[in-house]
Formats: sequence, C-alpha cells, structure tokens
Amino acid sequence: MKPHSQNEHKQNTFEHFCKQILKNERNDYHRELNQQGEREVLFCELPPHTVERFAMWDKYFQDTYLFEIMGFEVAVADELLAEALKALPQDRLEIILLSYFADMTDKEIAGHLNLIRRTVTHRRQNALRKLQKIMEGYADE
Repeated sequence: MKPHSQNEHKQNTFEHFCKQILKNERNDYHRELNQQGEREVLFCELPPHTVERFAMWDKYFQDTYLFEIMGFEVAVADELLAEALKALPQDRLEIILLSYFADMTDKEIAGHLNLIRRTVTHRRQNALRKLQKIMEGYADE
C-alpha cells in the first residue's frame, strides 16, 4: 500500500466508524421513543372520567378561621387551634396573635396596646398555659 492510500484507508475506516455510531444512536433514540409511546399515554387522549381521578382541587381558605387584629386578618388553618384561640379572652387573644402570627416582640406589642412589656409577657404566658389546657382537653375528647 502506498502511504497516501494508507492514510485514505484510515480516514475511510474512521468515517465509516463515525457513521455507524450515528446510525446506532438514531436507532436507539427511535427505539426509546417507541417504548416510551407504549408505556405513556397523553392526558389529551384519556377519557374525562380518568383525568378527573388525578385532579387536585385547591382549598384556599376553605378550612381556615379568620381572626382580626389591629385591622389585619390572621388565618388559622388548624381547627383545634382556632377553637382554642376563640376560647381566650380578647386581650390575651390579641397578644397571642400579635406575638406568633405578626412576629411582634413583647415590647412592640406593649407599645401598640399601651401596656407595660412585663404585663404583655405575663399575659402571653398565661394565655399559652390556657391554650395548652384547652387543647389537651379537646385532644382527650
């Protein structure tokens, strides 16, 4: 073989190799698409009663309890907690809502309610104890 034809042979062999790889990849891709088509069904091809089984309905504010505090509405989703909060006196309720739902400090709450910080702290602790007793009572029922 001549040196020129030997290089040409290597090039042709490499070219054939590359083309074979591309053909095999194409075949693999089409095989995968066919297998995927056999396993999967498009939603648009399903009957309506089947699609409804997969439906999820949003429940925004359906099972929530609203409490108003200083012009803001606080939504509580837990029924047990909401019932316990309803049982609190108004001043304790305001302190709990401002503290835990509005993320206010005792000092900020005291400023809004015109109270001393220690009074707010004391009332919050009493309210938490009362909430605990109420919720334990509901849990026992």
